[in-house]
Amino acid sequence: MDRISSVCYHSFPMEKKPKILIVDDNKVNVEVLRNQLRPYQFNLEVSYDGEDALSKIAAAAPDLVLLDLMMPKISGFEICRSIKQNKETQFIPVIVITALQEFDDRLKAIELGADDFLVKPYNLLELTARVKSLLHMKSLHDDLDTSESILISLAEALEAKDFYTRGHSDRVAQIVVLVGKQLGINERELDFMRKGSLLHDIGKIGIKESILLKPGKLTEEEMAHIRSHPSRGYDICAPLKSLEPCLSIIRSHHERIDGEGYPDGLKGEEIPLPAKITAVADAYDAMTTDRPYRKGMSKDTAIKIFENEIESGQWDPDVVKVLVNVMRRQH
Repeated sequence: MDRISSVCYHSFPMEKKPKILIVDDNKVNVEVLRNQLRPYQFNLEVSYDGEDALSKIAAAAPDLVLLDLMMPKISGFEICRSIKQNKETQFIPVIVITALQEFDDRLKAIELGADDFLVKPYNLLELTARVKSLLHMKSLHDDLDTSESILISLAEALEAKDFYTRGHSDRVAQIVVLVGKQLGINERELDFMRKGSLLHDIGKIGIKESILLKPGKLTEEEMAHIRSHPSRGYDICAPLKSLEPCLSIIRSHHERIDGEGYPDGLKGEEIPLPAKITAVADAYDAMTTDRPYRKGMSKDTAIKIFENEIESGQWDPDVVKVLVNVMRRQH
């Protein structure tokens, strides 16, 4: 495959019914909600206490939670907090339904991440409209997440074709996160950096396999073809808006501080920090793993090369120093 100009996804199977978890200790309230939602294509489940609710969410995450705040064992506030602080469940919409009239209670639920708030007695038609709206938003997020997963799977499949590069992007991502943490980068940015480094070589999908897997030295023409992979990867991922924070890694991980890199010849501070970090992580993993044309060097040898090349103009010196410290601790 010489070139990919776009990536299309189609013919997915029909989605299963959205699952709604009703969390309320009052059986009358539960039946009212069930009767209101039963005519729609929803899979309805019920929990009558907080412990059971958290257990069901952990076992099989619902698509939306209807949550009463005054619950036995574990309060609705704590359930909401648990859902929204867990990376695996934080995007599950939570509609709080309560008889509490105090403004402070409503404010606390919103601060904990509740997506909507209805005070009893509520309008049933309004409830249905809000449920449908939040389920639609959840489905859009799931579609984005699925598209990202497909791209990452494609990148992994590409690496799996070559014994020598298998697992490369995953190892690079681990190093990127370790270095990023030492540089004080927050968790949200680290997540984008992890994702971007997993996809940093996705553009190689558009590179000829005969060149990618060539055991000998590449010609100038072949090297130019290889060097097109950052811009190809950028073009593949740019249409997916959720990957926008990752694009600088995909496009710029082969730029150099001295401006001699590619594809844009950026230099110094023009190169985004995530791309600088990925550049050293990528180089370190390439040095320490076998390739068709050479054996991988020891970790100590690679670390010494980085120490000797701190001022070479290829990598950011501050990033290199952190990488060296991190890798020494890994031994």
